[in-house]
Amino acid sequence: MSYQTQLDQVKQHVLSYFATHKNKKLVYHNLQHTEDVVAAATQIANHYQLNDTDFFTVIAAAWFHDVGYLESLQDHEQHSAKLAGEYLRTIEIEQPVIEQVEKCIMATQMPQQPQSFLEQIICDADLFHFGTADFADKSKAMRQEVNTLYGKDISKHDWRQKTIRLMEQHHYHTDYCQLLLEAEKQRNLLLLVKKESEWNVENPKEAKKEAKKEKKTEPVVDKKEKEKKEEKQDKGVQTMFRVSSTNHQRLSDLADNKANIMITVNSIILSAIISLLLRRLEDYPYFVIPTIIIIGISLAAMIFAILATRPSIPDGKYTQRDIDERKVNLLFFGNFYSMSLDNYRTGMHKVMHDTEYLYDSLITDIYAQGVVLGHKYRLLRYSYNIFMFGLVISVVAFLVMAVMNMKH
Repeated sequence: MSYQTQLDQVKQHVLSYFATHKNKKLVYHNLQHTEDVVAAATQIANHYQLNDTDFFTVIAAAWFHDVGYLESLQDHEQHSAKLAGEYLRTIEIEQPVIEQVEKCIMATQMPQQPQSFLEQIICDADLFHFGTADFADKSKAMRQEVNTLYGKDISKHDWRQKTIRLMEQHHYHTDYCQLLLEAEKQRNLLLLVKKESEWNVENPKEAKKEAKKEKKTEPVVDKKEKEKKEEKQDKGVQTMFRVSSTNHQRLSDLADNKANIMITVNSIILSAIISLLLRRLEDYPYFVIPTIIIIGISLAAMIFAILATRPSIPDGKYTQRDIDERKVNLLFFGNFYSMSLDNYRTGMHKVMHDTEYLYDSLITDIYAQGVVLGHKYRLLRYSYNIFMFGLVISVVAFLVMAVMNMKH
């Protein structure tokens, strides 16, 4: 079932709702923020190629997730979910889908604790700006809104401290956002920390007072919380390795496809020249040089494309000393295919029981994939450059020789 018509109806309804419930104090949680979240949710959903039902669920939740602010500042997620459910029933959306939309909206409540993949997407879309270049502007707007709505006067320094704590505790839930946004998010966080350090230097007395106050009120972190934090870090590391490996594999497949295209195209060109043009060179001797040029270019482009896909395999052997000194990466088949199963099993058991060795192997594997990819793409670049410039030279040569001999 396609939900495009219903999505258009949802969009128009929310736009109309914002137009009829204007609140100038909402300088952050306004229509622009909603449209930004919808755009981010669409980007993430398209990356994961969600089916029609899931796509509708995520985008509908994105449109409705903050309309509750127009009704009440308290528990706005509940109001948003209620408004979404009421409207979706009027356009005859199935009850299970409505419930999923409501759950997605509720998942945006801070601190975020999404329970499903769709909830993870909407949560990441809601805080997408943490990892974008306009983060500072969005943060300023949020501070202005809080001060205006609640009659507060939160200073830049206090707001910066709150934001730093929030960003340190926050993490993106989807692999896509972790890969796409985490680096920029860390840069934004680093900039805040830098400004905070500068403030501490400029205001040493206030900084000292705050340090004493924080030391007195600092909570004791129990063992379980530490374990949860370590577990979360481990999951983040595992996600990083998985995403990197997957992306490298995709890039490798893409390189192979590009090489295959180049080989196929030049094979057709060579076949056409051999079957058609070479037979008639006696009648058109002035085409000999251009023909040699295009044959040479096609061969050179093919050779580089073939070299890009040509496998390079080591001898597939290692020694016990290599394992003891952590010099061999047992995750790559080229290092063990000539070894016996017993030797390989023994080596893998050592890797699995040595966390540092395991991570070293994963790092080595990612690096090796990157080196191979660099080699492939460099050869492909040579191939495509030779083909592109060579084709132009060949055509010009054919035209020049044809024009010169027409005069005679």
